[in-house]
Amino acid sequence: MFKRSVTFLTKNDSDLSDQVATFGRQHEFADMIWYPSQNRVVYRIDDRVSSNVSGNGLWDHPGFRATPSLALIALRLTEELQEATGDITGKCIGGKLTTDILINTAYGLTNNGLLFTGYPVIGYQNRLQASGGCLTGLIDAKITACRWDPRVNGLFFHQTTISIALSKAKDFIQDIQKLASIAAQSLCGLDIYNGILMRYVTGSNAYIGEQEDSLEFDITYYRSKDPKTPRLFEDVLEEIEQMAVFKYGGLPHWGKNRNVAFEGAIKEYKNAGEFLKVKEKYDPLGLFSSEWTDQVLGLRGGLTIVKEGCALEGLCVCSEDIHCAPEKGYLCRPGKVFQDARVCTLVQVSNQSSSKAEL
Repeated sequence: MFKRSVTFLTKNDSDLSDQVATFGRQHEFADMIWYPSQNRVVYRIDDRVSSNVSGNGLWDHPGFRATPSLALIALRLTEELQEATGDITGKCIGGKLTTDILINTAYGLTNNGLLFTGYPVIGYQNRLQASGGCLTGLIDAKITACRWDPRVNGLFFHQTTISIALSKAKDFIQDIQKLASIAAQSLCGLDIYNGILMRYVTGSNAYIGEQEDSLEFDITYYRSKDPKTPRLFEDVLEEIEQMAVFKYGGLPHWGKNRNVAFEGAIKEYKNAGEFLKVKEKYDPLGLFSSEWTDQVLGLRGGLTIVKEGCALEGLCVCSEDIHCAPEKGYLCRPGKVFQDARVCTLVQVSNQSSSKAEL
């Protein structure tokens, strides 16, 4: 039992790539929430303090509270309509509104369990680390639900969560900023899902642990219920995903990624062979294995599933237009910043000249 002091500080992201190398060493529980479409970053200044310091703060993050099911349905229908009509302006307005509310309400922090009266918020570890009350919500016949509850037609999303060595994080962030500058509204959709969460992970000597001190990028974004329907700015998030894995040698979070993030990932662990020896010794019958774990550990193929539209769901990296959605104007093209990337890009075709101009 110990206490923590938490302050969220919002700043411009112009020096973010320089800050990441040092910020994590300055505060014991530091992390950052980045909104690249808004050029804003929120730094969490979070440190252990004496238990004698007064304060009984509580963190009940809005994203992890029981939410009225009708509100979740409305949010989903709005986003589906925006996607179907190409209403990126609506997404940007909604994303900005969402982030403003979160920042102004301190992301659900309260000084006494009821009200937020100002920073710093000081409270016991167990009340600040467990940041949501959804699982203790009322049993009310689905009048309210967790945002991820599949029983209501609420949010449905992909996640890309990859750790980048701290020594490479600066360049990766600058590449994302270059992408955002080329297509200014391309990352507005992330703001609806609270931007890019960046968390520090210490290097480990575990066989398949972090190979060195790293920064984990947690990105959540819209997913269609139809696997053959592309997203707005499909190519930008695909390029970020491929940059993280193939350009910067990022390590995938084992539970939060699409298939492509695991392709060749086991080779990034220098002691993967030692891990497999231990696995064979203690589980020779494979009781704790599955087809999926064998695939991500490189023991069998099948991570890449090549078929029509496979790139839209992250089952493959496109190499042909058919892997995207050519009938909807999405063709396989190189990345805008990372030229080795192959992404599903919306291409306009002129009926008169049949010339193609990439957006």
